[in-house]
Amino acid sequence: MGGECCPPQQWRRRPRAGAPSRSRFRQRRCPRPRWRRPAATRGAGGRRAGPGMGNALGPAAPRAPRRGEPLGSPGSFDELHRQCKEVFPQQMEGVKLIVTKTLSSHFQVTHTVHMSTLGPSSYHFNATFVGDRQLGPTEAFPTLTGDMDNSGSLNAQVLHLVAERIRTKAVFQTHQTKFVTWQFDGEYRGDDCTATLTLGNPDLLGESALKWVATLNVGYGGAHASYYHRANEQVQVGVELEANTRLQDTTFAFGYQLNLPQANMVFRGLLDSNWSVGGVLEKKLPPLPVTLALGAFLNHWKNRFHCGFSVIVG
Repeated sequence: MGGECCPPQQWRRRPRAGAPSRSRFRQRRCPRPRWRRPAATRGAGGRRAGPGMGNALGPAAPRAPRRGEPLGSPGSFDELHRQCKEVFPQQMEGVKLIVTKTLSSHFQVTHTVHMSTLGPSSYHFNATFVGDRQLGPTEAFPTLTGDMDNSGSLNAQVLHLVAERIRTKAVFQTHQTKFVTWQFDGEYRGDDCTATLTLGNPDLLGESALKWVATLNVGYGGAHASYYHRANEQVQVGVELEANTRLQDTTFAFGYQLNLPQANMVFRGLLDSNWSVGGVLEKKLPPLPVTLALGAFLNHWKNRFHCGFSVIVG
């Protein structure tokens, strides 16, 4: 089996140096047979095929070089955690009945009746309209969705495709007859990125219609920038930056206002880059149409302090 037969033993005389009268015999040994595997299991050059060098069916195909594949767009910001949230079960209590009716390829309505054991029972009516522009299995524009319960509260959402990469969304939420949430989103989708800009609670129909204002004026004499933000009904802040190229001077100021309607008081504070701090407290004195104001200012750099008060009638 791949070996060679051993020839018959042969004896020969070998003279030994220094002793010609004596003789020594040496036996020729048979070499060990060598085993060879079939050619199908050997690689090129007769070497044994190992992992990655081939198999009994033939040599392995060469590996294709790796190519860097471009990353896809991550999608909408609201959809980043959707797949993970869908894994978790939703809490259920009471009895809920959901009936969905498709009226056409663009319009469907849903009726939901929930009989709760922990709170009051409720009824929701949902209507959805989907436009003709289909970008994917779950993306169609424009899309209008509205949900109203038995108390008159409304939750509406509008999606619109402005351009190929720009999407807009508007969300409106009311509690009975009062607006609760207004939100506007603008989204840009790149090849491998998504950018979103959100404007929340502008309250355009109420007294707090102005939530923030940013201005910038640039001229030959310098630049003037300001930012105003209304955090809530009690707190307002403002930042101002002014640069004068002629005088080569730049000033920065930060101010805030606290409204205390229950105490009929308003406090305004100031802090600027000239090491000045100050505050004014206004107090109304109902039922009289009189307002008392007290103010104090201190400049740490110039070591100056002044205070005063005023009475406002009307």
